[in-house]
Amino acid sequence: MIKIYTISGYEEVGKNMTAVGYSDGGREEVVIIDMGIRLDRVLIHEDVNIQQFPTKELQKLGAIPDDSILRDKKVVAIALTHGHLDHIGAVAKLAPHYPDVPIYGTPYTVKLAKSEVKSEEYFEVKNPMYETQFGEIVQVSENLAIEFVRSTHSIPQAAMVVVHTPEGAVVHTGDFKFDNNNPLGERPDYKRLKELGKEGVKVLIAESTRVAEPTKTPSEAVAQMLLEDFFLYEGVEEKGLIATTFASHIARLQELIWIANKMNRQAVFVGRSLAKYTGIAKQLGLIKMKGARAVKSPNAIGKVLSEVSSARENYLLVVTGHQGEPGAVLTRMANGELYDLGKDDTVVFSAGTIPNPLNMAQRYVLETKLRMKGVRMITDLHVSGHASREDHRYLIRMLNPENIVPAHGEFRMLTHYAELAEEEGYLIGRDVFVSRNGYTVEIGDGVAKLSSEAKN
Repeated sequence: MIKIYTISGYEEVGKNMTAVGYSDGGREEVVIIDMGIRLDRVLIHEDVNIQQFPTKELQKLGAIPDDSILRDKKVVAIALTHGHLDHIGAVAKLAPHYPDVPIYGTPYTVKLAKSEVKSEEYFEVKNPMYETQFGEIVQVSENLAIEFVRSTHSIPQAAMVVVHTPEGAVVHTGDFKFDNNNPLGERPDYKRLKELGKEGVKVLIAESTRVAEPTKTPSEAVAQMLLEDFFLYEGVEEKGLIATTFASHIARLQELIWIANKMNRQAVFVGRSLAKYTGIAKQLGLIKMKGARAVKSPNAIGKVLSEVSSARENYLLVVTGHQGEPGAVLTRMANGELYDLGKDDTVVFSAGTIPNPLNMAQRYVLETKLRMKGVRMITDLHVSGHASREDHRYLIRMLNPENIVPAHGEFRMLTHYAELAEEEGYLIGRDVFVSRNGYTVEIGDGVAKLSSEAKN
């Protein structure tokens, strides 16, 4: 019997957490996949230390998963798909519930998780953390093994997690898209995915964020071209050039460094999270910081921005705050702090607005303030890191799973995935299951069903 515990991230975008259980009549063994946080619930962002918030407060706010349905289970491993906070942000809060259970992930993901654990203020996290290479199969119990298959997303070393059971493989996509021209050189491991399809996939657990969009998500190379088309032409006359994007988007940050060098400007990354993500990426050889620098301490930020302000034509500033988050560097600049923005400045948003009311409101306020200062704004020079409908269709056809559980999305997103599955020959309630937080999908003996018993 295989059980899929849809713990969190099945009625929302964020705080992702799933568990795969297997039993052959004895005690069930469980692998947890991801422990994420929902940032908008606590008005925090990449520059904020999440670990300063108590666990009970975060759970009360609905910011981290309620993992109570797993407390009496035999958890044998925790696997992390990638390093975004909505997938690893709650590790320091929830991993102590499973003492000594090992945590696995690709090197960049594990190093980011360790940085979160290191800053935890309330718990000592004793779980060992292991860096796992793509293609390596790790036996985590007598019956279960895990494997990380290379995919592509808006952060390096994103993986699909495969839980191998005696009844077949369970594939969790994590966040992904099929990017065949990533500027960092990463490509999905189509060969291994096709092999898994031939070997037999019992369950596909698939993110559904952009499945409603009837297209294929463009490559990151398109974002690079958009940025180059704007920055590297003679019409750019403003002295002050400021770009803002996700601090974890290493490919995008690398592109901005390349562009700055071509413009004979220095790329300067300003913000705690930018320094953290690029610092770890540099250690692993995932980014080349030639000609660029990153500053994070408050004193250094003030000093550097004063330096840049007096000679704006020599720099390309890269700052946090593209969602208008309170306390982020761009928000503070718009408020008249740190740097005197005006008509000689251009702000380029290389990130979309996260589609929830809070982010949209904050972004509106930010843009209004920038507009009132006479700042030139360029928006949407980016591409998504999430698979669209045709990426998902290709994945279903490659894996040919027996059952599908849509994940990582609001209820409407999950149902859009179910519609796609039906187009591919599946049937809702028979072999595709639209679940909710705290429910269980049970698969065994030729029968599959959605159950709410785990919620009770």
